[in-house]
Amino acid sequence: MTDSQEAQGANPADAAQQQILLHNLYLKDVSFESPNAPAIFREQSAPQIQMNIGLRTENLEGTTFEVELSVTVTAKSGDKTAFLVEVKQAGIFTLNGFPKEQVPALLGIYCPTQLFPYAREAVSSLVNRGGFPPLLLEPINFEALYAQHVQQQAQAAGQKAN
Repeated sequence: MTDSQEAQGANPADAAQQQILLHNLYLKDVSFESPNAPAIFREQSAPQIQMNIGLRTENLEGTTFEVELSVTVTAKSGDKTAFLVEVKQAGIFTLNGFPKEQVPALLGIYCPTQLFPYAREAVSSLVNRGGFPPLLLEPINFEALYAQHVQQQAQAAGQKAN
């Protein structure tokens, strides 16, 4: 170990043993609805887009997890729904060699970051196939969302303690 590694407390053997394996990537559930078609295609106003994101993790065995990213996009023109698309993109990940306290962050940041491009493409494809102009979702900062989630949990725990 070099002097700089000793000073930082880094052990290169530990880092070499840490790995994230993606075993499977799959579309778990998908739905597209256009309840006001064909009349909605005559609307002249640009639809208002609302997006909701959800994340679910399940420990399958040991250090192997299923991570499911849910993306729901609703487009409304006035009070009418132009379309509603729901995509659940999932993957099976194995997290080897990481301390237990790092696992939630990996599941909440790294894994959905890997899944989002696939969910984004599925949403775009479904919207286009539904007869609407292409919809390209903006990138998402899962690190910021995870930090917000951790803060909300801490606040909720603090309120329960009072």
